[in-house]
Amino acid sequence: MSIKKAVLPVAGFGTRVLPATKAIPKELMPVVDRPALQYVVDEAVAAGIEHIVFVTGRNKGAIEDYFDVAYELEDSLVKKNKTAILDELKRIHMPAGSTSFIRQQGALGLGHAIWCARDVIGNEPFAILLPDVLVKAEKSCTAQMVEAYNQVGGNIIAVDAVPEDEVSKYGVIAPVEKTGNLIRMSGMVEKPAKEDAPSNLKITGRYILQPEIFDLLETQERGAGGEIQLTDSMAKLMEMQDFFALEYDGQDYDCGSKLGYFEAVLAYALDHPEIKDGALDLVKKALG
Repeated sequence: MSIKKAVLPVAGFGTRVLPATKAIPKELMPVVDRPALQYVVDEAVAAGIEHIVFVTGRNKGAIEDYFDVAYELEDSLVKKNKTAILDELKRIHMPAGSTSFIRQQGALGLGHAIWCARDVIGNEPFAILLPDVLVKAEKSCTAQMVEAYNQVGGNIIAVDAVPEDEVSKYGVIAPVEKTGNLIRMSGMVEKPAKEDAPSNLKITGRYILQPEIFDLLETQERGAGGEIQLTDSMAKLMEMQDFFALEYDGQDYDCGSKLGYFEAVLAYALDHPEIKDGALDLVKKALG
């Protein structure tokens, strides 16, 4: 069965980038000229995703408004003949019926957020894209994962290599065997010590999972931080089904941290067709 649905959990408080997120959802913080979330949605659409489920929380109504049609704004642009901007706004329109917004009524963890989408996803495999993470790639990271899924099925996790001295900052996989950029895996370890790490391949925040994960999440006990952890149910699913890691082509940026957000803004500015030269000049000037 092909991958046509994706879940984007957007209910988090964004505590790592406070105080900015006191006034604006972290997912809508701008990266150059559009919200970070728009890049993640574009990635999903480029992979052939036809329906996106946003799992929201309190004070996240601005996300739903962003993906709605702003009739007054567009009418104003028409009257002012600002066609380029209007065309860009129309480009980000989602087709009618292609989005769902589900409220996660309590901060019970990523696993609980994914479980909240169960009725919309139904009995079919689906993608998960964590909106804190932007992946800059010539071919959408999710598109690379869908291609891999079409080859091997099962469950897919996106990974990339980090220096061995940094493995203690991330969740990493335990590899079994590698064929090309696909790795059959046997487990995941959260923030291991360098000497205990089974690999230096960190989990990036992109997944393709089978629907059986919902049954496991429903009975999953609370884990780290008193929350229902997605990784705990994934570990159980791994005992029942094949799991593969895809070492994707691209660069990821953690917009959930202040330094990672700045790095993302810089990277996208230096690649923006309209401002890249000016952005580079500013960087050179700042460096003296």
